[in-house]
Amino acid sequence: MFTNVMTSKGPIGITLYAAALAVFAALMTWAKYRFLFLDNAPEWYGLIVGLIFVVVGIWIGLKLAKPKTLIQKETIVRTETVIREVALPAKESPEEVAKLLARLNISQREYEVLQFLAGGLSNGEIAERMYLSQNTIKTHLSNLYTKLDAKRRTQAVEKARSLGLV
Repeated sequence: MFTNVMTSKGPIGITLYAAALAVFAALMTWAKYRFLFLDNAPEWYGLIVGLIFVVVGIWIGLKLAKPKTLIQKETIVRTETVIREVALPAKESPEEVAKLLARLNISQREYEVLQFLAGGLSNGEIAERMYLSQNTIKTHLSNLYTKLDAKRRTQAVEKARSLGLV
């Protein structure tokens, strides 16, 4: 009877054959799973942890290490002589202004910066007109503040006006 069922092409034979194949496939899959995952579990865990570290390392590296761009700056040096005329205030004569500048120990360049400052120019504009760097202008302004006993631009200009310098 068993051979008769296996050789018959009826629904029972096909069902039994399919069930046998399914059981065999399940056994093979279980054996494969057991060999790959249960017997070699430490290796799989190491692989998973290693992949996590690689992915996190690449992500952190991309976030922290941004490409640095190089900016090349050209400096053009002018070698021309520039003669500036400084307008003296109407109140004082040039001799009196020179004496006052000497008494306050204000240099000619600082006096030029003071006049541009009184004209309402910014540090950048003063630097352009005098062909100096902004840091040099800031140094002159710092010296002027000390010599005029001022804390800010407006106070320095007001003291210079009261002394008759601008």
